[in-house]
Amino acid sequence: MEPERERSGSTFKKGRKRRRIPSKLVGAAEAMRSRWDLEERQQPVAKKARLSTILFAENCEVTHGQLCELLKYAVLGKSSFPKPSWCQLFHQNHLKNVVVFILQGLSQLHFYKFYLEFGFLRKAFKHKFRLPPPSSDFLADIIGLQKKQIIGNLPKAMEGSLHFASSKISINLQKDPIIQKYGSKKVGLTRCLLTKEEMKTYRFPLQGFPDCENFVPTKCNGSVTDNSPLFGLDCEMCLTSKGRELTRISLVAEGGGCVMDELVKPDNKIVDYLTSFSGITKKILKPVTTKLKDVQRQLKILLPPDAVLVGHSLDLDLRALKMIHPYVIDTSLLYVREQGRRFKLRFLAKAILGKDIQCPDRLGHDATEDARTTLELARYFLKYGPKKIAELNLEALARHQESQEPRNTAEVVQQLNTSVLECLDSVGQKLLFLTREADASALSSSKNCQTIKCLSNKEVLEQARVEIPLFPFSIVQFSFEPFSPNLTEEMNKRIKIKWTEMSTVYAGPFNKNCNLRALKRLFKSFGPVRSMTLVLETHQPHLCIQYEVLEAAQLAIESLDGVLVEGSCIKVQRPVTELTLDCDTLVNELEQDSENRGTIYLSGVSETFKEHLLQQCSLFLGLEAMILPKDLKSGKHKRYCFLRFKTFGSAQRALNILTGKDWKLKGRHALTPRHLHAWLRGLPHESRLPGVRVIPPPSEQEALQMLKVDHPKIAAWHWGRKIGKLYHNLCSGTLCLILLPGTKSTHGSLSGLGLMGIKDEEESTTPNMCL
Repeated sequence: MEPERERSGSTFKKGRKRRRIPSKLVGAAEAMRSRWDLEERQQPVAKKARLSTILFAENCEVTHGQLCELLKYAVLGKSSFPKPSWCQLFHQNHLKNVVVFILQGLSQLHFYKFYLEFGFLRKAFKHKFRLPPPSSDFLADIIGLQKKQIIGNLPKAMEGSLHFASSKISINLQKDPIIQKYGSKKVGLTRCLLTKEEMKTYRFPLQGFPDCENFVPTKCNGSVTDNSPLFGLDCEMCLTSKGRELTRISLVAEGGGCVMDELVKPDNKIVDYLTSFSGITKKILKPVTTKLKDVQRQLKILLPPDAVLVGHSLDLDLRALKMIHPYVIDTSLLYVREQGRRFKLRFLAKAILGKDIQCPDRLGHDATEDARTTLELARYFLKYGPKKIAELNLEALARHQESQEPRNTAEVVQQLNTSVLECLDSVGQKLLFLTREADASALSSSKNCQTIKCLSNKEVLEQARVEIPLFPFSIVQFSFEPFSPNLTEEMNKRIKIKWTEMSTVYAGPFNKNCNLRALKRLFKSFGPVRSMTLVLETHQPHLCIQYEVLEAAQLAIESLDGVLVEGSCIKVQRPVTELTLDCDTLVNELEQDSENRGTIYLSGVSETFKEHLLQQCSLFLGLEAMILPKDLKSGKHKRYCFLRFKTFGSAQRALNILTGKDWKLKGRHALTPRHLHAWLRGLPHESRLPGVRVIPPPSEQEALQMLKVDHPKIAAWHWGRKIGKLYHNLCSGTLCLILLPGTKSTHGSLSGLGLMGIKDEEESTTPNMCL
């Protein structure tokens, strides 16, 4: 692409200096944040969007408003919004899309009741957090919908921002070249198309021209109307022995989703990769096998008969493609300038959309970003009309670019009460909302929202496969029948008992003359003990130890089962009940949970452990967070902690060191995600006498026997797999959230659960899973 069409590498926006937020994490979070600040400044050019290792939510609960913070920040970046207060999203401008899956009717309780069935979700997303019970309209809360008075299609705040530009400089609108060409009233899409004479003037490839003999027509010969679809197009070129040739093409649909992004290997020898403009290097292009003819064939298939291509200096792109297309909007000509000159795409993006693109500190331009930007500029022109553009006085802004501070729509949406829909609208994008017809929401009737209502969850799933790639921001809502109040209460009770029993061990037999004090000290060394009792009903004494955390119980079993203690070879095991029969499987799966991989549990830490660890930090490469739980009554640190590392290998090396002869701590890999530990700690303690069974209510017994497809256990397994397949089809760099909103009724409320990740970030650390 030509130098004046500069571009950069992202979908969303680059931002301003980061805002520091006080940490709510107990322990060394402040140090970790300082490290992240330094890390962000020292990152190499090739960056990927990623999330912080740990969340800074109080008690691991994220409010609906805080969720909205993240979604708005994901759309516009830090130049328009402060960073979220509860997590770190690095390199937001490298995000490609945002997809939110909502499992209406499910809660945190359902997730852990059917933990083994939700196989994909627990393994793929290492960021999990609790949600408060939902309000009457959960969707409106997380999107930030608020009632705003609208004048026509223009919000009042935006109206004011546009008038501000004209108040700065006295202008004569009638002399503005845009008004002279298009008039002052709004125009339709067909009025913005280049005529055949204009295409001849600006040297667009046309059939019959002597230099276009070998060009391929797109075969788009349908009738174009004001409702015809727009597609943003942008190409990157290199210099070969035969001139400029195509190396990359990006095609963006009207919803903002990228439908084609291909690297292309030129037919002739490359003499200059033009890396400073194209971002293409020899290494990037070496494995590419796609040729120009392959791209031409794809475009002919992708473009409908009445497709309108939008680009900036689009004649160069079409010549690089060696294709002929009759319907084009060229934004370098749409935004008319005096004396036949043209505004640069970078200038228009900043002045009109408030977007920073083609930043000089990045290697080359991003074709997808530029294609999407031209599409947004065309939509902005169609939406607000020539008069609003003329009032911005672009010529004056261009002349005084360094001294003037352009006012634009991005400045308006900095207001904290702005909704996600308004953020998307400010950059010319739409939100996709897929839901069942029966599930009403204020979002369905909102402007700038493409709502598709379906008859069933199955239809929602089928539509999601087709529509998600076409939109930069999608919300897909599945709905499930809530459990009856009686069944919910029974499930809640059993979950409490199950985790209590999993954290309980029986140890013995011991000699009748054993040193009870030494035994208690031994079992306390594995972690905090809730209760310890001597069992005398057996022939020889046994101990029943109930630990506060699951890791301590598992560590005791692994360390002492079959070991000689006080002269006796003892057995250490959990109580065997119908709730613990699958305990070994559950423990193994908890250890493989992506939030636990890379985290280790340590017992026996002293008050000086934190200082000692930081002094020896060179031994623990990859340490990202230290969690030191406190006693709620005394406020003192307990004698155990969790350390979180960047990789599983770093965690394993640290565990070997800390349980070695120099540190003499006891430890293992973590089993309890932080949000789950906080939830279980907050539940009322509940236990039962040995031998007492919890019997499922008849309705659930019958369902289990019949194994109907709609049984909750089967549904969890089925829909977990389906969502997993959707997730694998998302493009790399997609921020994905799975939200179980929780339930609220007159019988009581259940907290929700959120799972979050960025696709390529998770794939790099998540083992392959069979779906």
